[in-house]
Amino acid sequence: MNIVDLRSDTVTKPTPEMREAMAHAEVGDDVYGEDPNVNLLQEAAADKMGKAAGLFVPSGTMGNLIAVLVHCQRGDEAIMGDKGHTFSFEAGGISALGGVFPHTLQNQADGTLKLEDILGAIRPDDIHHPVSKLVILENTQNRCGGVVLSKEYTDEVGKLAHGHAMQLHVDGARIFNAAVAIKTSAKDLVHAADSVTFCLSKGLCAPVGSVLCGSREFIDKARRIRKMLGGGMRQAGILAAAGLVALDSMIDRLAEDHQHASDLANALAKMKGIHFEMGMPQTNMVFPSLGPDVKYTAAELAKKLSVEGVKVSAVAERRLRLVTHAWVDDAAVEQTLKAFEKVLA
Repeated sequence: MNIVDLRSDTVTKPTPEMREAMAHAEVGDDVYGEDPNVNLLQEAAADKMGKAAGLFVPSGTMGNLIAVLVHCQRGDEAIMGDKGHTFSFEAGGISALGGVFPHTLQNQADGTLKLEDILGAIRPDDIHHPVSKLVILENTQNRCGGVVLSKEYTDEVGKLAHGHAMQLHVDGARIFNAAVAIKTSAKDLVHAADSVTFCLSKGLCAPVGSVLCGSREFIDKARRIRKMLGGGMRQAGILAAAGLVALDSMIDRLAEDHQHASDLANALAKMKGIHFEMGMPQTNMVFPSLGPDVKYTAAELAKKLSVEGVKVSAVAERRLRLVTHAWVDDAAVEQTLKAFEKVLA
């Protein structure tokens, strides 16, 4: 049976071109700054983000953690969304390892934080309060439906933060999905950010890694913290070689993933018992909700779909998440729809 894995775009595997590049990668010791492919990847990533420098890290979670540890001291406060990845899915690392206090605000349906809410969350200069140092945005905003935050909005948040002597970090795990969806550049979307992470191992299909970008001073501090956290990977050029292929050849094709997500959503919306209370997909994430006509919970439905060779995630009692990626083609979309029709019958 052919398996269609829609649990996440993290399940992507390296392309043949990536495997070829990895097999022949020239390497050196990256902790000494001597791995040529890592250096090339960091330069290319920084250029894509419009920043001065980049740092290759094992994961987006580590990249976000390092950014917070550079921007904040123990006892400082970081303002972020209550559906943001840093708050919800990074094991409380900023508090456990950095002593940084998360101040969460409600993510709106469009993924944004209200500007007035951010302003209201910024602490006055009072010894009773933590010091507000950082605002974190996520683009695309995963748990709001993979929605895109615009350049205009991000610029406004940056202006607000900088006006209060704060910094802006963008968790851009899927920033290229956002850029492709609204036909702009990632550089434009993160222009106002003091730092940004993006993942190579999701829609871009590289096997491992993310890149953290910012000013040279920021990256110099980040490199020390990466070492502290155990992220110095020595001959990491084997992995960076795949990342270079990803940046060169995998960004524009993200539009195919968005189209497949749209095709899935439009067809699912016609099935009895399926609706889209979170809205139709803007990028590569599909969040169908189950109406009262569906006798199964989301978890139960996910198990039944798995028997039919389709893997999806249950993200709430009555909601599923399906994520399209490079290994989901037209045939996979058709197989998925047939599986839904069968288990819902």
